[in-house]
Amino acid sequence: MIYKIRIILDADEDIFRDVEIEAHNSMEEFHNTIAQSFGFLGNEMASFYTCDDDWKQDEEIALFDMGENDSDVRMMNETSLEDVLSKKTPKLIYVYDFLNMWTFFVELADIVSEEPGRSYPNVLFSFGELPEFPPERKFEAENSSLDIDDTFENYDDLDFDENWN
Repeated sequence: MIYKIRIILDADEDIFRDVEIEAHNSMEEFHNTIAQSFGFLGNEMASFYTCDDDWKQDEEIALFDMGENDSDVRMMNETSLEDVLSKKTPKLIYVYDFLNMWTFFVELADIVSEEPGRSYPNVLFSFGELPEFPPERKFEAENSSLDIDDTFENYDDLDFDENWN
C-alpha cells in the first residue's frame, strides 16, 4: 500500500510537501524523504512524535537512541510507517534539528494501491520555500500567573541559601 502524506511546516506562511511512500518503509526512510523534500541535508537529530487529533504530543520515535542502557524509546530504523500511521491515527509531529527546532505537522491524506512503473518515495506536490531560519517558537506558560521575566528582579525573594557550596 502507498501512503499519501502532507507535511506542513509550522509557520505563518503555507509551506508544505505532499509525498507518496510505501507503507512498509521505515520511519527513518520517511525522515530522509521529508529532509530531502524540504532541502535539508538530513544530518541533524530528528524525532517523530505520535499525537492526538489536537496535535498534543505523545510518544517519541527517535533517529538515534540518546538514552541510557535499555531505553524504551522507539527507533526510526526499527519502526515501520504503517506501525505508526493509520486512518485511526493519521497525525504525527516531526522535529528536525533540535537546535533550530524545525517543526512539521504530518498527516496521512490517503491510502492507495501502488502504481506499476512509479518509484517511491515520490514528491507529488511542493508548495512554498523553506525560510532561511526556522519560524520563531512562541511558548506559553501553563500557569499564566507566573511571570518568568520578573524572577531575577526579585532575587532576594527566592528561597535558597546563596552560600550553598
